[in-house]
Amino acid sequence: MMNSSFRTIVFDGEKLQLIDQTKLPAELCYLVVNDEQDAFQAIRSMKVRGAPAIGMTAAYGLYLGLRKHAHKDHEVFYKELYVQSVYLKSARPTAVNLAWAVDRMVAVAQRHPNDLVATTLERLKSEAESIQDEDERACRAMGVHLLEFIKEDMGILTHCNTGALATSQYGTALAGFYVAHEEGITIHVYADETRPVLQGARLTAWELQRAGIDVTLICDNMAATVMAQGKIQAVMVGADRIAANGDTANKIGTHQVAILAKHFHIPFYVVAPWSTIDPKTQSGLDIPIEERSAQEVIEWGGIQTAPKDIHVYNPAFDVTPHELITAIVTEKGTYHPPFKFL
Repeated sequence: MMNSSFRTIVFDGEKLQLIDQTKLPAELCYLVVNDEQDAFQAIRSMKVRGAPAIGMTAAYGLYLGLRKHAHKDHEVFYKELYVQSVYLKSARPTAVNLAWAVDRMVAVAQRHPNDLVATTLERLKSEAESIQDEDERACRAMGVHLLEFIKEDMGILTHCNTGALATSQYGTALAGFYVAHEEGITIHVYADETRPVLQGARLTAWELQRAGIDVTLICDNMAATVMAQGKIQAVMVGADRIAANGDTANKIGTHQVAILAKHFHIPFYVVAPWSTIDPKTQSGLDIPIEERSAQEVIEWGGIQTAPKDIHVYNPAFDVTPHELITAIVTEKGTYHPPFKFL
């Protein structure tokens, strides 16, 4: 198992603790989630981020929020279940894992509609814990599958953060780096800074350096240069939603990296758990793209970096067309074009 000095998500049966990722890399500290409102705020403010991690946070948040209503009668409790589930799913719209985890929790309650409220709560607690356990196993499996594409001394470009901070352990795309490191395979990781919130600079660089993996931070607009210089032999990124045809939504800037990889004949791999695949979404055109505040673009750390009254467009994600993707790696295995996730 991965030897990590931190855990992103820690549940002790009574409360949920999350690394406050807005504090990294300067400070490693945890925030406490006591109910669905705390979970919503942590997800919305990106104190916790990464598609699998926000799904787990929502699942635990739903259980903790409903625990406050343990004394209510059956009808009131179930009404609260549906209200809280809708509320949590609205925190961020693009990552399908959020809705997947919440819907899975609701389905558990619906399968046993005549149970006592206390029994339903225990089932929900167990289901949230199962989601986390399954994520740990899935991440490790993705890392093992990625070894097929990782060779000694190769350079790999990644975008945003897809590591232990985005999941329960190991990560998705970064899982391959951790497993390679465990196997004694030397790799050289290049991490895009990932504007405007700098998840690559603040998070990916931090966790890989902490793990002893060779990592070099580059600005987003340097990707073409390092590719042209022959420093990159593969690109590995995560995903927030994968459509039935393989179109993939991921952090803004991923699409342009895929275009560059195609130009330089570099394989481009998407790595995500099966829960990220949304067969109900036919193509990338149907994926809702979250837009975030202008403040993320015109300020950093409270320092103004652009005119305050400037017009800003700040989509949090973009969609990489399936024809630019070499393969999609999940815990179930590797999938090559043509992608048909129906």
